[in-house]
Amino acid sequence: MTTETTPTVADTRTQIALIGAGPSGLAAARNLQKLGVPFQGFEAHTDVGGLWNIENPRSTVYESAHLISSKHTTEFTEFPMRPEVADYPSQREMRQYFMDFAAHFSLRPHYWFGTRVLKVEPVGEGAAPLWRVTWSQHGGPAQTAEFKGVVIANGTLAEPNMPRFEGQFDGELLHTSAYKSAELFKGKRVLVVGAGNSGCDIAVDAVHYARSVDLSVRRGYYFVPKYVFGQPADTLGGKFKMPPWLKQKIDSVVLQWFTGDPARFGLPKPDYKMYESHPVVNSLVLHHLGHGDIHVKPDIARLQGHTVFFKDGSAQDYDLVLCATGYKLHYPFIDHSLLNWNGMAPQLYLNILSPRFDNLAVMGMIEASGIGWQGRYEQAELVARFFKAQSEGSPRAEALRQAKAGPPPDLSGGFKYLKLERMAYYVHKDTYRNAVRAAAAALA
Repeated sequence: MTTETTPTVADTRTQIALIGAGPSGLAAARNLQKLGVPFQGFEAHTDVGGLWNIENPRSTVYESAHLISSKHTTEFTEFPMRPEVADYPSQREMRQYFMDFAAHFSLRPHYWFGTRVLKVEPVGEGAAPLWRVTWSQHGGPAQTAEFKGVVIANGTLAEPNMPRFEGQFDGELLHTSAYKSAELFKGKRVLVVGAGNSGCDIAVDAVHYARSVDLSVRRGYYFVPKYVFGQPADTLGGKFKMPPWLKQKIDSVVLQWFTGDPARFGLPKPDYKMYESHPVVNSLVLHHLGHGDIHVKPDIARLQGHTVFFKDGSAQDYDLVLCATGYKLHYPFIDHSLLNWNGMAPQLYLNILSPRFDNLAVMGMIEASGIGWQGRYEQAELVARFFKAQSEGSPRAEALRQAKAGPPPDLSGGFKYLKLERMAYYVHKDTYRNAVRAAAAALA
C-alpha cells in the first residue's frame, strides 16, 4: 500500500513527518490521527510492525521470540489482544497484532512504505522551524520536502552493539541481531556472550540443537520467573506502594523462594540491588544450568583460532560465538546536537520532547520494567496534544514549553540505576507514566 506520489511543499508544510511504523510509530500515528493533526508517515519496510515483523530486514527478532511481559500489561488499552492470544505472545502473534491495529484504525494510508529517511534538518532559526526531510523510495533518487514538525519513532533495538575482542576468531562470530532460527546451532560448540533476556532465551534455544552450550557472563542478574502462583508474574503485586529500599528487600526475598540462588550454578552474584538493572525474565535458563545443559563461563579475554581464552585463565574451543550484547540508540538521519545528545543518550524532556525545539519529538526512547505498549501510547498522547495545542495557539502549550526547557524531572522512582549505556534512558514505570499522563492532562 505504498504511496508513490511526491508531495508538494504546500502539502507538507502543514504536516508532521512521522518516521517509523513499528509499535511506537503506530501509537504516534493513531494519536495524531485521533486529534486531527496532519502527518505523513515514513517506513523503510513494506509494512508495519517494526522489529516485530520478522520479514523486515532490520528486524532483530528470531523465530522463537516471545514477549517477556504478559499481554495484559503490554497491549494498547484501546485495542486489547484477542482472548486466544497466549499470555506471553510469540513474535508471530505480535506481528499480527500490530498489523490488525494498523488495519482497525486505517493507519496504513498515512504511510509511504519502502521509504527510507536519509536526513532531517531544521530550516531557519527559532524554536519551531520547518524541517527539511530527505528520503528515498524503494532505493530511488533522493527527494526532499519541508514539514511542520518531526516525530522520530524508528525504534531502539535495531543497531547492534557488537563488542571488540582482542585476537582473531576463525569460527562464526555473530551478533544476536543476525540470529533467526535454532538451526544455526546444529552440531556446533556454542558460546553465547551476555546473559540478558535475549542471551538467555537463545541459550535455551541452542540446548536442543548444539553439541554444547556455554554462557559467558560478566555481571550478575536477577532472574524472574514468567509465572508465579500460576499467574503471569507481572500481573501480581503493585497494589501497595512501598519505598524503593523496602520493595527491593521484600521482592528479592520472594524471588529467592521461586528461583533460589543463581550463584549455585556458577553465575556471579549481582553487585547491585534488585530493580537497579533490568531483570532477566527467564527461569528456563536456570533449569538448563541445573541439568548441565548450559555451563557458565566468565568474561572473554581474547580469541585465537577456534579458542576462546577467558579472564579466569581457562580456555575452550567453539565453532560459534554469538554476542547477545544489546543495541545502540541509532538516529542516523539527524545530527546528535539537534537531539540534545549528551553522554550515552539524548537528553529529552520525559525522554520525548526536545528542550530546544517545540516541534521535534522522539517516541519509544524508554525502557522500564513493565512499561508496555500503553506506556508508549501515553507518550504519543502527550506529543499529539502538544502539537495540537500549539497549532491552535492554546495558552496550555506555554506551560509545557517552560517545563521542557527547565530542569528535568526525576523519573527514577528513587532507584539508583546502573550507569550503563542500555540503562541511559531507563525510568521507573509508575513515576514515568504518572508524569507523562499529568503533562498530557494539562493540555486537554
